[in-house]
Amino acid sequence: MRFLSTRRRPRRRLLFVLLLLVSCCLLCYAQEPTSPPEARTQEKAKPQKSEQEKEIEKREQSQRAMRILPQFDVTSRQNAPPLTSGEKFRLFVKSAFDPATIGTVGLQAGLSQAENEFAGYGQGAQGYGKRFGASLADEVSSGFWSNYVYASLLKEDPRYFRLGSGNSFRRRLFRGIGQEFVCHTDSGGRSFSYESVLGGLTSGAMSNLYYPGKSLIRTIPATATTPAVPVYEDDRGVELTLSRTAISFGYGIAGNLFDEFWPDLSNWFRRRHKNAPVDHP
Repeated sequence: MRFLSTRRRPRRRLLFVLLLLVSCCLLCYAQEPTSPPEARTQEKAKPQKSEQEKEIEKREQSQRAMRILPQFDVTSRQNAPPLTSGEKFRLFVKSAFDPATIGTVGLQAGLSQAENEFAGYGQGAQGYGKRFGASLADEVSSGFWSNYVYASLLKEDPRYFRLGSGNSFRRRLFRGIGQEFVCHTDSGGRSFSYESVLGGLTSGAMSNLYYPGKSLIRTIPATATTPAVPVYEDDRGVELTLSRTAISFGYGIAGNLFDEFWPDLSNWFRRRHKNAPVDHP
């Protein structure tokens, strides 16, 4: 589950923190075994999926957290057969246009308007519509480039491979962070996640087409000694493109960690509710 933020102002420390995370996760993944060559050969030798496998994928791509939030791109099978290009496209479409995704986009647009982000869009219904369109474009563009185009061209798997219980918290934590930068490949190995990086950069660059350019947001009143000073805001440019890309990684990591630990939290809440005392009249 991934939602692309549209926050406008970068924090340069975020880039440094992400570089540290990438380094740590690459070291962590370097110690993990990959699929043996025999397994990869078997996967290539059996391109056709059985009906049982198709049924498993169908159940996986119907998963929801709290019965609302989609987890269509999550699997707990570490050696799950790769998705075809067509299956990656269908997974992208299902995730990008799910009602829960549209609702989240609407909420993002509302918060953005309340904080008067992208002041060039204005306020009122028209301003909200523009913010909603920009947020939806961010979400769809991010999924299209990362989870379909680059994942198909580079033979990378866009799913999150959940470790689950039975593994240490530390390992699962690093897995959640690491899968934003190290992905499973269609051949059964591991690779730097070019789909995630290139997809984020492409989506961030395309956002320059629809985010407002240089806009007057306020004017500092004139004084007895100085003239009025206009204050402008520009939501385009290389720096803002990189900042949106970096922030999208942060959201991706948060989504991975949610996917990794949500079943544990769900079971904990369920046990707590079951063991809660019942008040009798």
